[in-house]
Amino acid sequence: MVQSPPGAPSPVPEFTGRTGEVLQRLNHLYPALIDLSLGRLEGLLARLGNPERQLPPVIHVAGTNGKGSTCATLRAMAEAAGWRVHVMTSPHLVDVTERFRIAGRLVSETELVATLEDIERVNNGAPITVFEVLTAAGFVLFARHPAELAIIEVGLGGRCDATNVLQHPAACIVTSISRDHEAFLGDSLAAIAAEKAGIFKPAVPAVTGFQPDEVMQVLAAQAQAVGAPLARRGVEWDIAPQTLPPQAEKPAGLRLNDAQGILDLPMPALAGPWQMENAGLAVEALRLSGLNVPQAAWQGVGHVQWPARMQRLHGALAALLPAGWELWLDGGHNPGAGAALAQELVRWKDRPLHVLVGMKQTKDASGFLGPILPYADDLWAICEPEQHLALPVQAIVEASGGKAHIGPTLAQALHALVAQAGGKPARVLICGSLYLAGVALRQDGWVAA
Repeated sequence: MVQSPPGAPSPVPEFTGRTGEVLQRLNHLYPALIDLSLGRLEGLLARLGNPERQLPPVIHVAGTNGKGSTCATLRAMAEAAGWRVHVMTSPHLVDVTERFRIAGRLVSETELVATLEDIERVNNGAPITVFEVLTAAGFVLFARHPAELAIIEVGLGGRCDATNVLQHPAACIVTSISRDHEAFLGDSLAAIAAEKAGIFKPAVPAVTGFQPDEVMQVLAAQAQAVGAPLARRGVEWDIAPQTLPPQAEKPAGLRLNDAQGILDLPMPALAGPWQMENAGLAVEALRLSGLNVPQAAWQGVGHVQWPARMQRLHGALAALLPAGWELWLDGGHNPGAGAALAQELVRWKDRPLHVLVGMKQTKDASGFLGPILPYADDLWAICEPEQHLALPVQAIVEASGGKAHIGPTLAQALHALVAQAGGKPARVLICGSLYLAGVALRQDGWVAA
């Protein structure tokens, strides 16, 4: 548990407006930034009438990297099938309402505030964390509105995460596992994997992709221990690009193969080679869920939208760059995400690459930067004033081995690199933190829909 000095609330990500007022009040009830536990929330949910037991079929998604993209792919497929879909993800990028999509629409601030105030009244001053309140709010909202599917993303870990009060989901997914949040989940891959595998439930199909051997051993052992059938990429299922036609620049689509047979899919709409596995995880979970999935659902793989995951920006920030330049944004923030980004950057050798990095104080900056540095023509350390728990720019410079320039803001860095780069078209990548991504999206003028 990370806790503030006695009597002081822990810093929480930016919550604004009427929603922020309620959450800031609740934050004083239990001044812990993170305290992985289920008891407080179970008690609150019982007083709320156990809304988590009144949901449509649920797919529960844990992992280190790729959770958000996998959830977005699940949503796109379900909506392509004509289903109403609830989605709960975290963190938000610009506004807390992004965390709750109710039957296909983002929750309104009015409905969210009313729900939070109801929860505050029922909680009646008992100790509770902000994330637990938000999780309860999601369950209450989803129980009130009919839908055919609910997609629930784990906040942190799995075993003791607030979302793990779910008793019998239709399927569970564990995305790519790497080192992150080690202070809470353990200092080895095996320990982290054990926490993630804590979402497995008896007789509930579980799906995972390629994992390090020590991770896969833990996942398989936990699945066997609880009686959860485990579908592993490369064993029970696999996915690959379809055979390239002659002289084609890229595959026409993907091909998934499992016990149910071969399924042809469109190429993922999200950029990055890692999105093929995320798409496969989502498809396989739906295939194993027992739900009657219409054939039209699979076309949703080609229509996924998810901000700050290799997202091309076109707004006010991008307008600071000369014609012909590209501005990209990715929220990856740990060593595994850095390694994944490097797989995409190796394809970007056709023009100079300028990387703008801002990170959270608790993250492994050198581990994230290591795989990226070989592909960056230069690196800029960013620390925006409104960036939550931002790592100081000097720490980023040190983590880069002294190679990074000091921004220190996105706008200042963009102006400086344009001035020194000349007119040759280039790419700029903003990365290192979902909180920095939120700042970038606000500055660029992005609005969630």
